[in-house]
Amino acid sequence: MRHRLLVVVVAVGVTASPITAAIAAQDAETGGAAPPTSREKSSGKKRIKLPKILKKIAECESGGNPRAISPSGKYRGKYQFSRETWRAMGGHGDPAKASEYEQDKRALKLYKLRGTDPWPYCGKWAREHS
Repeated sequence: MRHRLLVVVVAVGVTASPITAAIAAQDAETGGAAPPTSREKSSGKKRIKLPKILKKIAECESGGNPRAISPSGKYRGKYQFSRETWRAMGGHGDPAKASEYEQDKRALKLYKLRGTDPWPYCGKWAREHS
């Protein structure tokens, strides 16, 4: 019999506040297209060139783990998205089950729209440590 180990990373701070209808409408206009900074690695996996501060936010929120889930289960993935924010950024399903590329893409979109505000604690920490 196989056993799976579930690793839960405790996120520091509250993340991903609800997004306004205007932001969701902007996603509809752009079709959720990948930013022009996306590229293919030689391994065939898609990557996005992320700003240093967004990398620091991910490290603070989840230790950089795309499968992280907060103890309450409300915040999920590398950037600890709420499902509401994830959907507002064009995501589908569970953020913690999405590819790292997809999570980076949605987080970059959120960051471009709102800066570090959706990550109050980790955004401040990332600014101080950049």
